[in-house]
Amino acid sequence: MTRQHNRAWFGLLVILCPVFLVSMDGSILFLAMPRISQALTPTADQALWILDVYGFAVGSLLIAFGNIGDRYGRLKLLMIGAAVFGLGSAGAAFAPNPELLIAFRALMGLAGATLLPSALAVLSELFPDPRRRARAIGVFAAAFATGFAIGPVVGGVLLERFPWGSVFLVNLPVIAVFLALAPVLLREVRATRPGRVDALSVVLSAAGLLLAIHGIKHAAADGLSVVAVSTGIAGAGLLWWFVRRQRGLDHPLIEFSLFRDRVFTIAVVTGLLPLAAWSAAAYLSGIHLQSVLGLPVLHAALLALPGAAVLTTLCVVTPALVDRVGKRAALVACHFSIALGLALLLMTGVTGVAGWYVASTVVAGVGYGISFSVVADTAVGAVPAERAGAAGAIAETSNEIGNALGIALMGSLAALVFRLAGPGLAPTLGETLQRPGIAPTDIVDAKEAFVAGLHTAVAVLSLLHAGLGVLALRWLPQSERALAPQVSA
Repeated sequence: MTRQHNRAWFGLLVILCPVFLVSMDGSILFLAMPRISQALTPTADQALWILDVYGFAVGSLLIAFGNIGDRYGRLKLLMIGAAVFGLGSAGAAFAPNPELLIAFRALMGLAGATLLPSALAVLSELFPDPRRRARAIGVFAAAFATGFAIGPVVGGVLLERFPWGSVFLVNLPVIAVFLALAPVLLREVRATRPGRVDALSVVLSAAGLLLAIHGIKHAAADGLSVVAVSTGIAGAGLLWWFVRRQRGLDHPLIEFSLFRDRVFTIAVVTGLLPLAAWSAAAYLSGIHLQSVLGLPVLHAALLALPGAAVLTTLCVVTPALVDRVGKRAALVACHFSIALGLALLLMTGVTGVAGWYVASTVVAGVGYGISFSVVADTAVGAVPAERAGAAGAIAETSNEIGNALGIALMGSLAALVFRLAGPGLAPTLGETLQRPGIAPTDIVDAKEAFVAGLHTAVAVLSLLHAGLGVLALRWLPQSERALAPQVSA
């Protein structure tokens, strides 16, 4: 028994390798983008694609690969995904231009979509005892959250000593350890899930998201045009077709009927919006700290540590906190703390210290940590037991889509404000500051325009979280029994 117990926990450590990498790679570029922009000179929308195509690929394919793993084997898919993730990381590290970097980031996202659901299924096989499995899933969630939180810190430390490609090469040793140990410590897992994966639904969801966001980015960076409008409309049309198709399938990728439950809807939006806020604020703040305030990348990375520590700590202590105050109070506190933390960024400017940034990450980190811990549990508990798998998949997908949407939409909003308020020399702050012979007044104008874009984005996100906090107060039931998992007879 002791030997089997030790094997299970060693197996958990092995599983956490790819899980940590997938989450960390969603945020590791936030402080690296100024360096990448200097090396590859991407356009405004290319810079956003470098950041968020990874999250879109993970989020749009997560449910599909969950079904594929059930049919063909979770461990097999986990091994293939890890190998592809390593290949994508190596290609991204040596990409000579923005187009290839975007392509390799998309390949990494595709591989990441195979890793998360398969890792969770293999973990469940390692821990058949419900109590130990619950503890293991708590460690799994904490590792995932920690990866998101310390991604910018790891990126900043690497960039202090190594070229920008190091933020991708760091993945390779971890992948090598996983591929060596996984066949020894883990066993194959299959599940009998009815129905086939609807390939057309996978294509519609992925293509619709990418086209719609491409249209938004193009319009923000370059203004309205036939290309931007037609691309956006085409993407919206594909997404509408995807939703209609799901309603007619016996085994849809996403069961939209679940959203009729208000508790489930609040839980899923809580999975999406905090990740959107965190990713957008971290990305824009990273540029502000380096390109506006002029801080070295390592200094900027160290400033992110207090917020990362708070976020990780809340992930660990939230289950005990929920036992005391209840999920309703925790979710309400989650949204209001994020709203307050984001509002603190409105105090930042083109000069001064970075204290407001640190205060913002610490206050908002409370809400981010709560959201990571309670979203999936609340979503699953809001539906009948026979629909728990579908609910958990939607909750997990909302995290990844939220991470990508935050950068895409709020980054585009900030880019639009910069284009309208800036000196008009280039579409981004980085390109403007690199122009030869730029006048000091234009530098000041460009920095002020970027700060205006940052303030606009965080103000919108702060208001959205405050509104969701009010909805949680009104919609979530007072009784914890109403939020508890439902068990079918």
